[in-house]
Amino acid sequence: QVQLVESGGGWVQPGGSLRLSCAPSRRIYIAYAMRWYRQAPGKQRELVAGIDTDGTTDYADSVKGRFTISRDDAKKTVYLQMNGLKPEDTAVYYCNGNLREYTFNSGTEYWGQGTQVTVSS
Repeated sequence: QVQLVESGGGWVQPGGSLRLSCAPSRRIYIAYAMRWYRQAPGKQRELVAGIDTDGTTDYADSVKGRFTISRDDAKKTVYLQMNGLKPEDTAVYYCNGNLREYTFNSGTEYWGQGTQVTVSS
């Protein structure tokens, strides 16, 4: 059973930066579309950024110009560079991806356990 594992979360002051990473727990065949979501206390989970197989990206309006999503297909890893962090960015960040484990499989959706990002006010 493959899992997605996030890292890089933590505490940062307003205006600071963090980089989140997400990678499968073991070797897989192909990673397709990858996404970062977040859920703040008392709020609905929201899509933060996404990156397709061809490298096409999209962002929530609230993070546009501050966050950058990227991927390394050789490592099957996706990153989220977060700059100019604000207190309202405080949330648990979740990695989501469509993974193909083997040549005979179809892509299947997987979620990470989440990593806490806290931006002090």
